[in-house]
Amino acid sequence: MYRYWTFPVLLLTLAASAPLPAAQRPAPQASAETTWYFYKVKWGFQDEFLDLFQRNHYPVLKALQEAGQYSAIRTYVPRYHGDGRADWTFAVELVRREATGVPTEEEVVRKLYPDQARFRQEEARRFEILEAHWDVPLNSLNFETRKPAR
Repeated sequence: MYRYWTFPVLLLTLAASAPLPAAQRPAPQASAETTWYFYKVKWGFQDEFLDLFQRNHYPVLKALQEAGQYSAIRTYVPRYHGDGRADWTFAVELVRREATGVPTEEEVVRKLYPDQARFRQEEARRFEILEAHWDVPLNSLNFETRKPAR
C-alpha cells in the first residue's frame, strides 16, 4: 500500500518545484493554506529524530497554533516500509490561517527554550540525521466551483 504513495508524493514535489506560467497558476485562495513538510531520516535514527522533533520543534508549532497561526497540525509516518526505498519517513501537515499579531517562530523559540545553546545543538543534530527534507505548499482545488478549460 505504501508503495503507491511514493509516486504521487514525488509528482507533487516535482510539480510544486516547477514554476507555472501566469496563465496556469492557480488563483489565490481565500481559505487556509496547507503545507506538507517531508523528512527522510537516515536509517536507524528514526526514534532519535522523533524525540528531537517532539522535544524541540513540536512545542513551537503548538505555541504558534495556540497563538492563531495554524488551525491544524498533523504528523504522519508511513504504514509500511514498501520496497525499502521510502521517499519519506516523517511528514507534518500544517494548515495556516490568516492571523494578525501572531508571534514569530524566533520569538516563540526564545520564550520556550531559555537554554538557547542546547536548543541550537539539538536542532543541529535533528537536521544532521536527515537524508532529505522538502516542503510542499498545496492549493486546494474545488471541483464544485472549478470551470474546466475547454
